[in-house]
Amino acid sequence: MIRKLLPLLLAPLWLAAEDWPHFRGPQHDGISREKNWLTDWSETGPKRLWEAQVGIGFSSMAVAEGRLYTLGHNEGADTLYCLDAKTGRKQWSYSWLSNIGAKFYIGGPGSTPTVTDGRVYVAGKWGEVSCLVPHPKNAGEGQVLWARHLAKEDQVRVPTWGFNGSPLVLGDRLLLNAGSAGVALDLKTGKTLWKSADGEAGYATPQPVMLGGQPHVIVSSGRAYSAVKVADGQEAWSLRWFTRYGVNAADAIVDGDQVFVGSGYRKGCGLYKIGAELTEVWKNKNLSTQMNAAVKIGDHLYGFDGDSGGPGKLRCVSWKTGEVVWEHATGFGALTAADDRLIVLTGTGALMTAPATPKGFKPSGRTRVLDKDCWTAPVLAKGLLYCRNSKGHLVCLDLRRGQ
Repeated sequence: MIRKLLPLLLAPLWLAAEDWPHFRGPQHDGISREKNWLTDWSETGPKRLWEAQVGIGFSSMAVAEGRLYTLGHNEGADTLYCLDAKTGRKQWSYSWLSNIGAKFYIGGPGSTPTVTDGRVYVAGKWGEVSCLVPHPKNAGEGQVLWARHLAKEDQVRVPTWGFNGSPLVLGDRLLLNAGSAGVALDLKTGKTLWKSADGEAGYATPQPVMLGGQPHVIVSSGRAYSAVKVADGQEAWSLRWFTRYGVNAADAIVDGDQVFVGSGYRKGCGLYKIGAELTEVWKNKNLSTQMNAAVKIGDHLYGFDGDSGGPGKLRCVSWKTGEVVWEHATGFGALTAADDRLIVLTGTGALMTAPATPKGFKPSGRTRVLDKDCWTAPVLAKGLLYCRNSKGHLVCLDLRRGQ
């Protein structure tokens, strides 16, 4: 019952079955519904259709209505890029002055644009939030319909590494991971509808969930994962979750009346039953997802255990018990899935695909597509696979059969 009404709430995005209009895809789970895509590659890999430079950062790609959107930093400014999804040709862009935020890493924006009803919603690293469309008169530029600065206007505290959660559209509201448990803005005007108490936000994207027949979102702070009502921000429950440096960055995964959370720095992970209170099903250190959430396929989780720069491993973990079923020494990386297959991009730029099965990791395709550091999950939309690294090298690979 918890998720029964969720597809209705998300209907405008759900209908774009082959698009990937926001972070983690149409179902917010990192899984594409694409089928019959190319899975057997030679060492040279799939055909490269195009390449582009989109600036420093870890923003993923949103693909909608033939356009690709992502963020990057270059020469003192952050930029929203709108590219033709098939050719890579720039259609328009919009830039704003921004600090790169290179604190113990290369820096740059980490959130992903969200696209709905022809509008693009962007969350900047330091509290900037804006709604844009193509400029009606100036070709190649974006037009701002409204813009906010949450840190300056609402006194929302900026977390250590800046805001990295992506905007989430639910009904007439834009949900953002800011404060102790989120902020809601009016989708049309950007007006603040409610904000949570002061606190340092985490780095995950709000995850939609239905509780008691009402839309809620699960939001990470630096100290907890909390479920709050979309209408007014009222807290339904909160799970204390302390991770070193406050890096609660991986999105929660909801299935039925259970929720999975995980984080890095050897904090580990846990599965909880949702009721009047959260009840622990199991908790261990078998899937410490530092940045990128795992994907759930069948009764198993597939994700990266470990931290960037360390000896990470790709693991298959039982959803029911939390036990490790298998692991593969890939190093750190990110993944997505489609048609019961994993699409894996390692931190060093190796791209692999393999069946998502508890029987083991057996790639049918393996190639190198990028240089390091690759922390951004690949995106599959309409047969095209998009991969980028931290330096902003973006490649488009053709996985359409018969092309």
